Amino acid sequence: MESLLGTAVERETALGSEHDAWTLHRVLLADGREVLVKRAARPGLFAAEAAGLRWLADAGPVAPVAPVLDVADDLLVLPWLEPTRPDASLAERFGRELAGTHAAGPGEYGAAWDGLIAGLPLDNTPDPGPWARWYAERRLAPYLRAPGLDGPTIRLVEQVIEDIDALAGPPEPPSRIHGDLWSGNIVWTAERGVMIDPAAHGGHRETDLAMLALFGAPHLGRLLAAYDEAAPLAGGWRDRVPLHQLHPLLVHVALYGESYREAVADAARRALAARS
Repeated sequence: MESLLGTAVERETALGSEHDAWTLHRVLLADGREVLVKRAARPGLFAAEAAGLRWLADAGPVAPVAPVLDVADDLLVLPWLEPTRPDASLAERFGRELAGTHAAGPGEYGAAWDGLIAGLPLDNTPDPGPWARWYAERRLAPYLRAPGLDGPTIRLVEQVIEDIDALAGPPEPPSRIHGDLWSGNIVWTAERGVMIDPAAHGGHRETDLAMLALFGAPHLGRLLAAYDEAAPLAGGWRDRVPLHQLHPLLVHVALYGESYREAVADAARRALAARS
């Protein structure tokens, strides 16, 4: 690559690949800027990511999200974010800012663009809700075809779908959510935590919090306490964590096969148990 963002490229460092779908590169430009470049293995992979980043940024200055510098069919350019080790105060700030992003509600579930998560399709057809039905139809049912599932696990998820109204908790308006907020999709800089790689859409705010808990996040207890102080959560939200984790675990089965099957079955069992 000779130039980028209208500026000559001084140095490019390959950082590896993700999901065999794109490669990552750290690029130094002649004007001194450093950027992160993602190159796609097939066209069109970055349209949803760029749309989601811009839509999250529309929540206002509080939104902790990386700005899109450029996007094309096979290319996405973001600022280079120098990572650091987060302390509790950074986690608390992120919790408060995430609450602010969620509060900039979109008015309906889904999004105006076709969704992707880790290169897999997401049905973002806009829908007024309620969330329980939308989640069952758009996030759980499509992944029951994943080849890594077996009959007993499919029946457990089908039971969750059947009982979704009783499991979903009190009604809430749609929130502006990241949609794939595991800890690896937060870059902790010296000033704040910054969200990257979203599967953004109008959804349930508990989904982002459950995703943070799925693989662990730094100072998670402090982060959640700060969130709850800024935007109090509905009673019983901790019991609903497995319900919200069910979709990303189904995605992992679709991506990585049967090694995640028992995690899906366990989340479905715990979601069903929380009803009683």
